[in-house]
Amino acid sequence: MGASLDLKSLIGNSAALQKSLKAIEQVAPTDSTVLITGETGTGKELVAQAIHRFSPRQKKALITVNCATLPPTLIESELFGHERGAFTNATTRKLGRFEIAHGSTIFLDEVGELPIGVQMKLLRVLEAQEFNRVGGSQTIRVDVRVLAATNVDLGQAIKRGLFRADLFYRLNVFPLRLPTLRERREDIPLLTRHFVKKYSLRHRKPATRINNAALNTLSAYDWPGNVRELEHVIERAVIVSQGSTITTEDLDGLGHGEDQPVEPRTLAEAERAHIVETLSRTNWILAGKQGAAEQLGMKRSTLQHRMKKLDISRPPRHPS
Repeated sequence: MGASLDLKSLIGNSAALQKSLKAIEQVAPTDSTVLITGETGTGKELVAQAIHRFSPRQKKALITVNCATLPPTLIESELFGHERGAFTNATTRKLGRFEIAHGSTIFLDEVGELPIGVQMKLLRVLEAQEFNRVGGSQTIRVDVRVLAATNVDLGQAIKRGLFRADLFYRLNVFPLRLPTLRERREDIPLLTRHFVKKYSLRHRKPATRINNAALNTLSAYDWPGNVRELEHVIERAVIVSQGSTITTEDLDGLGHGEDQPVEPRTLAEAERAHIVETLSRTNWILAGKQGAAEQLGMKRSTLQHRMKKLDISRPPRHPS
């Protein structure tokens, strides 16, 4: 594996990335719990997929749970299942993700968003590999490897009483921090060419090269959205490009758009436009330090309520 490990966006020759790839190589064959940290857009889910793919559990599917997108009231049932009649609408028994992941790996993305009550139950699974379904008394035993990821500072969350210190230490057996794109600028040309090739094929466009001026512009930018932001900028550049080479003129999606949107007419339209713009900028991450809720100065639950009221939903992702 090592330097030849090419997992979509996990490509680059920088020392910072090679250190992460080496860590993946070391921990993948074990059953160790891994806590993957890093800013939004650094590729935490790709790392979890890589660890699972190179582990003895690879024949079974990786079970992924995004703890930030599930309503707090449903997270416990989603993770651990529930018995019939456990609560209103629980008309049948439901298996949770941990039961489904028996013999495999579970990836808890945005683990810092777990409600404090559910954290205790997760700690029990990590320590004893057992739990009870919601509304059930039978103890369920499972054999599951846990990978977790977060872009929030769990140390700060512990100080504020939002995250259990004992759970943090249990998750942090093998910490794996992903570098930001700012820390691995020398990888930008390699990543850029990779994405140009990918999207010229996908969108059947003639652009297969990028000129030096455009590469210099990309290398000088700070990339708050990391590799994911670079990928989106290149995809847009490929789509708007006219010839076989991408130029700086094609990079007008870099950090800001040149197209001025039509001024909204009502307060609701203005609010909707502002929320959508913030969500796009944060890659539709609601929670955490880099998330939309923090940037908009509101709680995640408030943002979810406003999104529902204003009929804002995430656009479908491109298949990769």
